[in-house]
Amino acid sequence: MRLKLLRLGNVLIIDDEEKLRVLLSRIIALEGFEVFQAGDIKAGLKKLETSGIDVVICDVKLPDGSGVETAAVIKEKYPAIEVILLTAYGNIPDSVQAIKNGAFDYITKGDDNNKIIPLLYKAMEKAGLARRVLQLEKQLGNKLSFDTIIGHSRSLKAVIDAARKVAVTDATVLLAGETGTGKEVFAQAIHNASNRSKQNFTAVNCSAFSKELLENELFGHKAGSFTGAIKDSKGIFEEADNGTVFLDEIGEMPLDLQAKLLRVLETGTFLKVGDSKTTKANVRIIAATNRDLQKEVAAGNFREDLFYRIAVFQISLPPLRERIADIEDLALFFLKMFARKSNGKITALSTAYLDALKLHSWKGNIRELKNIIERSVILTDGAQLEAESLPAELQQFRSKDAKEKVLSAFDLASAEKIHIQKVLNYTNGNKTETAKLLNIALTTLYRKLDEYQIK
Repeated sequence: MRLKLLRLGNVLIIDDEEKLRVLLSRIIALEGFEVFQAGDIKAGLKKLETSGIDVVICDVKLPDGSGVETAAVIKEKYPAIEVILLTAYGNIPDSVQAIKNGAFDYITKGDDNNKIIPLLYKAMEKAGLARRVLQLEKQLGNKLSFDTIIGHSRSLKAVIDAARKVAVTDATVLLAGETGTGKEVFAQAIHNASNRSKQNFTAVNCSAFSKELLENELFGHKAGSFTGAIKDSKGIFEEADNGTVFLDEIGEMPLDLQAKLLRVLETGTFLKVGDSKTTKANVRIIAATNRDLQKEVAAGNFREDLFYRIAVFQISLPPLRERIADIEDLALFFLKMFARKSNGKITALSTAYLDALKLHSWKGNIRELKNIIERSVILTDGAQLEAESLPAELQQFRSKDAKEKVLSAFDLASAEKIHIQKVLNYTNGNKTETAKLLNIALTTLYRKLDEYQIK
């Protein structure tokens, strides 16, 4: 009895010779596989739609067409399915074309009967791997879609709407915002919603490399262009051809490399390090920065022509302090993530804990929130996160009249402070507009800002 080391699966045999088809089906079924049969290509393709096939064994010459061409049809529609072709008269041109069309292998009937079962196991293993890869890619795409960006605040919805609209175009996008606001998440969501979604998404942080290394990373090099360059090397633009390149912290890019990037945007070509011949690259560029690039242009640190090329469509991501309505959703998401890694018993946030989160200034934005939740999970023994597990800079909001007292959402002073902070965020810090919306005098607002230490 054969030891089953690999996952068993479904096999479809397409052959117009009924006796051979039945015999082959019995042999394969004895191995533990479920076998389906079809006498021609039309019937075979119909089976593929309903039977969850992993491997197809197909005759080359069939009444309604060629198995070699059918292999290409199957691989295009069902890339995870492997195809083994059988022929009564093997010939080199057919076998070459079969492999080009994506067939797993091409064997001759009769002479190669003893190869079928070992070959089937190998094909089944490859099909299983391909299926897992497709599943992971689907999961990855779901994680990085607009629908899975966490939050429901008005400011977040506005930037998601804008990003959705530009995603379906090929326009260059500039994502502006403070560190930790999720610029790369938005970049990947834009890519996944674009017509380039099946191609590469390649990211590079422009601040993480020296000028020389960044140039090589972006454009690649020719063999012999510098010591150690023993062979040609592709850069990110060449690797991501027909896909998307995400240039994070583009404001850190040296001026002479900015000129080379401008050439990519204007002509779709670039020069590798040490090369005299241009290389073509069809890429969409999404750039991100935490700097004010217009100020950088005025200071001579960033090329004005490049700024206008990358800022064709600019999206400013709001900082977390302007997304107070999203803090609870984000905190619960990170809580679930880190609780799963630890004991899995922590399921909630205490009122005091959540109040303190909402009153924090969040200079590090979502990244800072993630770190704080992870720290709290490590320090907490109970079923919910308590304010005592917060770092000192968040616990300062828990005092009243110099006594350590947890702020409660039902505490009038606490509720007033939270409300003033929300309105101030809504007006982007405009105190005159805030006072009007609160229906209080401007002097009263200033007094309360001082009282509650709101900056």
